[in-house]
Amino acid sequence: MYYYIIAAVIIAIDQITKWYIVKNMELGENIPVIENFLYITSHRNTGAAWGILAGQMWFFYIITAIVIVGLIYYIQKYARENKVMGLALGLMLGGAIGNFIDRLFRKEVVDFINTYIFSYNFPIFNVADSALCVGVGLLFIHMLFFEGKQEKEQA
Repeated sequence: MYYYIIAAVIIAIDQITKWYIVKNMELGENIPVIENFLYITSHRNTGAAWGILAGQMWFFYIITAIVIVGLIYYIQKYARENKVMGLALGLMLGGAIGNFIDRLFRKEVVDFINTYIFSYNFPIFNVADSALCVGVGLLFIHMLFFEGKQEKEQA
């Protein structure tokens, strides 16, 4: 199924970009891409979003393993019938595995995309985080707007 290919591509892009940041930037180094909006900033996170639960690696190992198994289950069960849901789940799977690899081998997650939105310094994130957010957004849109239509069509 091509949803696993999507996940693999996300994992590859995520890990290549993180490797590049680790090898070529000092921790805390900041490169402006679009002044006052987008920067590449070498950052590490031992927690979840916004540094929540910093240092709780075993918690993240367990939760991520459960999430990955759940995502694979739902891809197997629902992705054939629904391409939007399959895409969402593939993105989420790639993002979850991408950050899991960091936690497992680095004991921290490499973040580097730093944005300022209307002068708000948004938490620094990475490709895996982006894939997770887009996947969750697509899943939400699917459930909100399309789930009921499919049930009516099947009835």
